[in-house]
Amino acid sequence: MDKEPLILFIEQILPISRATVERIANQFDDNVFAKNEYFVRAGKVSNDYLFLTDGVMRAFTLDTDGREVTTGFYVKNRVVFEVSSFFMRRISDENIQALTDCRGFVLTFDKLNQLFHTMPEFREFGRAMLAREFAAFKQRTLALINQSAEERYADLIRTNREVFQYAQLKHIASYLGITDTSLSRIRREYAKKG
Repeated sequence: MDKEPLILFIEQILPISRATVERIANQFDDNVFAKNEYFVRAGKVSNDYLFLTDGVMRAFTLDTDGREVTTGFYVKNRVVFEVSSFFMRRISDENIQALTDCRGFVLTFDKLNQLFHTMPEFREFGRAMLAREFAAFKQRTLALINQSAEERYADLIRTNREVFQYAQLKHIASYLGITDTSLSRIRREYAKKG
Protein backbone atom coordinates (compact mmCIF):
# COMPACT_ATOMS: atom_id res chain seq x y z
CA MET A 1 0.00 0.00 0.00
CA ASP A 2 1.28 3.46 -0.89
CA LYS A 3 2.48 5.32 2.22
CA GLU A 4 2.20 8.76 0.63
CA PRO A 5 -0.95 9.73 2.62
CA LEU A 6 0.87 8.86 5.87
CA ILE A 7 3.97 10.77 4.76
CA LEU A 8 1.91 13.85 3.87
CA PHE A 9 0.09 13.65 7.21
CA ILE A 10 3.35 13.55 9.19
CA GLU A 11 4.74 16.47 7.16
CA GLN A 12 1.56 18.45 7.83
CA ILE A 13 1.86 17.93 11.60
CA LEU A 14 5.59 18.63 11.81
CA PRO A 15 7.72 20.07 9.02
CA ILE A 16 10.78 17.79 9.00
CA SER A 17 12.94 16.40 6.22
CA ARG A 18 11.39 14.01 3.73
CA ALA A 19 14.06 11.40 4.52
CA THR A 20 13.20 11.50 8.23
CA VAL A 21 9.48 11.28 7.50
CA GLU A 22 10.08 8.25 5.28
CA ARG A 23 12.13 6.58 8.04
CA ILE A 24 9.21 7.09 10.42
CA ALA A 25 6.63 5.92 7.87
CA ASN A 26 8.63 2.76 7.19
CA GLN A 27 7.99 1.65 10.79
CA PHE A 28 4.24 1.48 10.09
CA ASP A 29 2.76 -1.72 8.66
CA ASP A 30 -0.18 -1.68 6.28
CA ASN A 31 -3.33 -3.28 7.59
CA VAL A 32 -6.92 -3.88 6.55
CA PHE A 33 -10.02 -4.20 8.71
CA ALA A 34 -13.21 -5.76 7.42
CA LYS A 35 -16.52 -4.06 8.11
CA ASN A 36 -17.55 -4.73 11.75
CA GLU A 37 -14.04 -5.90 12.70
CA TYR A 38 -12.67 -4.48 15.95
CA PHE A 39 -9.47 -2.45 16.06
CA VAL A 40 -9.72 -2.12 19.87
CA ARG A 41 -11.81 -4.28 22.19
CA ALA A 42 -12.95 -3.33 25.67
CA GLY A 43 -11.36 -5.58 28.26
CA LYS A 44 -8.03 -5.79 26.42
CA VAL A 45 -4.92 -3.61 26.30
CA SER A 46 -4.55 -1.68 23.05
CA ASN A 47 -1.18 -2.28 21.38
CA ASP A 48 -1.67 -0.45 18.09
CA TYR A 49 -1.76 3.10 16.78
CA LEU A 50 -3.48 3.43 13.40
CA PHE A 51 -3.32 6.02 10.65
CA LEU A 52 -6.58 5.45 8.75
CA THR A 53 -6.29 5.92 4.98
CA ASP A 54 -9.72 4.62 3.93
CA GLY A 55 -12.97 3.90 5.69
CA VAL A 56 -14.88 4.93 8.81
CA MET A 57 -14.53 3.64 12.37
CA ARG A 58 -16.57 4.22 15.51
CA ALA A 59 -15.47 4.26 19.15
CA PHE A 60 -18.00 3.32 21.79
CA THR A 61 -18.39 2.21 25.38
CA LEU A 62 -21.26 0.83 27.42
CA ASP A 63 -23.19 2.93 29.93
CA THR A 64 -24.32 1.64 33.34
CA ASP A 65 -27.40 0.08 31.73
CA GLY A 66 -25.35 -1.77 29.10
CA ARG A 67 -26.32 0.54 26.22
CA GLU A 68 -23.73 1.52 23.63
CA VAL A 69 -22.64 5.16 23.74
CA THR A 70 -20.63 6.41 20.78
CA THR A 71 -17.57 8.36 21.91
CA GLY A 72 -15.99 9.09 18.55
CA PHE A 73 -15.89 8.64 14.81
CA TYR A 74 -12.74 8.29 12.72
CA VAL A 75 -12.50 8.97 9.00
CA LYS A 76 -9.65 8.78 6.51
CA ASN A 77 -6.47 10.70 7.27
CA ARG A 78 -7.07 10.50 11.02
CA VAL A 79 -5.11 8.79 13.76
CA VAL A 80 -7.06 6.10 15.61
CA PHE A 81 -6.07 4.77 19.02
CA GLU A 82 -7.40 4.39 22.54
CA VAL A 83 -5.09 6.78 24.34
CA SER A 84 -5.55 5.55 27.92
CA SER A 85 -5.06 1.90 27.10
CA PHE A 86 -2.28 2.44 24.57
CA PHE A 87 -0.06 4.76 26.60
CA MET A 88 -0.94 3.72 30.16
CA ARG A 89 -0.93 -0.02 29.28
CA ARG A 90 -4.24 -0.64 30.95
CA ILE A 91 -7.36 -2.49 29.94
CA SER A 92 -9.55 -0.48 27.60
CA ASP A 93 -13.08 0.56 28.51
CA GLU A 94 -13.73 1.40 24.87
CA ASN A 95 -14.26 -0.48 21.62
CA ILE A 96 -13.20 0.82 18.21
CA GLN A 97 -14.95 -0.92 15.33
CA ALA A 98 -14.83 -0.58 11.55
CA LEU A 99 -18.14 0.70 10.14
CA THR A 100 -16.84 0.03 6.63
CA ASP A 101 -13.97 -1.91 5.15
CA CYS A 102 -10.94 0.09 6.33
CA ARG A 103 -7.28 0.39 5.39
CA GLY A 104 -4.46 2.07 7.17
CA PHE A 105 -1.00 1.90 8.66
CA VAL A 106 -0.38 0.48 12.12
CA LEU A 107 2.46 1.29 14.50
CA THR A 108 2.84 -1.06 17.47
CA PHE A 109 3.47 0.18 20.99
CA ASP A 110 6.98 -1.32 20.93
CA LYS A 111 7.88 0.35 17.63
CA LEU A 112 6.47 3.66 18.85
CA ASN A 113 8.68 3.49 21.94
CA GLN A 114 11.70 2.59 19.85
CA LEU A 115 11.08 5.64 17.65
CA PHE A 116 10.57 7.86 20.71
CA HIS A 117 13.94 6.79 22.13
CA THR A 118 15.94 6.96 18.89
CA MET A 119 14.47 9.85 16.88
CA PRO A 120 14.05 13.32 18.43
CA GLU A 121 11.90 14.28 15.42
CA PHE A 122 9.46 11.52 16.25
CA ARG A 123 9.23 12.74 19.84
CA GLU A 124 8.29 16.17 18.48
CA PHE A 125 5.75 14.60 16.14
CA GLY A 126 4.28 12.61 19.03
CA ARG A 127 4.10 15.71 21.22
CA ALA A 128 2.37 17.64 18.44
CA MET A 129 -0.10 14.79 17.87
CA LEU A 130 -0.96 14.50 21.55
CA ALA A 131 -1.49 18.25 21.80
CA ARG A 132 -3.72 18.15 18.74
CA GLU A 133 -5.77 15.20 20.01
CA PHE A 134 -6.08 16.68 23.50
CA ALA A 135 -7.29 19.98 22.03
CA ALA A 136 -9.90 18.12 19.94
CA PHE A 137 -11.04 16.19 23.01
CA LYS A 138 -11.33 19.41 25.02
CA GLN A 139 -13.27 21.08 22.21
CA ARG A 140 -15.71 18.15 22.03
CA THR A 141 -16.19 18.17 25.81
CA LEU A 142 -16.93 21.89 25.80
CA ALA A 143 -19.27 21.52 22.81
CA LEU A 144 -21.42 19.09 24.81
CA ILE A 145 -21.76 21.83 27.44
CA ASN A 146 -21.93 25.10 25.54
CA GLN A 147 -23.33 24.23 22.10
CA SER A 148 -26.87 23.34 21.19
CA ALA A 149 -27.62 19.94 19.69
CA GLU A 150 -28.24 21.70 16.37
CA GLU A 151 -24.77 23.27 16.49
CA ARG A 152 -23.13 19.94 17.32
CA TYR A 153 -25.01 18.31 14.42
CA ALA A 154 -23.87 21.04 12.01
CA ASP A 155 -20.27 20.67 13.23
CA LEU A 156 -20.37 16.92 12.65
CA ILE A 157 -21.65 17.44 9.11
CA ARG A 158 -18.94 20.03 8.49
CA THR A 159 -16.06 17.96 9.87
CA ASN A 160 -17.08 14.34 9.23
CA ARG A 161 -19.81 14.27 6.60
CA GLU A 162 -19.02 10.68 5.60
CA VAL A 163 -20.10 9.49 9.06
CA PHE A 164 -23.70 10.10 7.98
CA GLN A 165 -23.32 7.63 5.10
CA TYR A 166 -22.11 4.74 7.24
CA ALA A 167 -23.12 5.17 10.89
CA GLN A 168 -26.50 4.20 12.23
CA LEU A 169 -28.60 7.16 13.35
CA LYS A 170 -28.71 5.86 16.93
CA HIS A 171 -24.89 5.95 17.00
CA ILE A 172 -24.84 9.53 15.69
CA ALA A 173 -27.49 10.53 18.25
CA SER A 174 -25.53 9.05 21.16
CA TYR A 175 -22.35 10.78 19.94
CA LEU A 176 -24.21 14.10 19.87
CA GLY A 177 -25.63 13.45 23.34
CA ILE A 178 -29.27 13.43 22.18
CA THR A 179 -32.11 10.97 21.64
CA ASP A 180 -32.96 9.38 18.28
CA THR A 181 -36.16 11.44 18.24
CA SER A 182 -34.25 14.70 18.72
CA LEU A 183 -31.85 13.74 15.95
CA SER A 184 -34.77 13.09 13.58
CA ARG A 185 -36.21 16.53 14.36
CA ILE A 186 -32.83 18.24 13.88
CA ARG A 187 -32.27 16.43 10.57
CA ARG A 188 -35.68 17.59 9.27
CA GLU A 189 -35.02 21.19 10.32
CA TYR A 190 -31.52 21.10 8.84
CA ALA A 191 -32.85 19.72 5.53
CA LYS A 192 -35.38 22.59 5.33
CA LYS A 193 -32.58 25.15 5.74
CA GLY A 194 -30.27 23.49 3.25
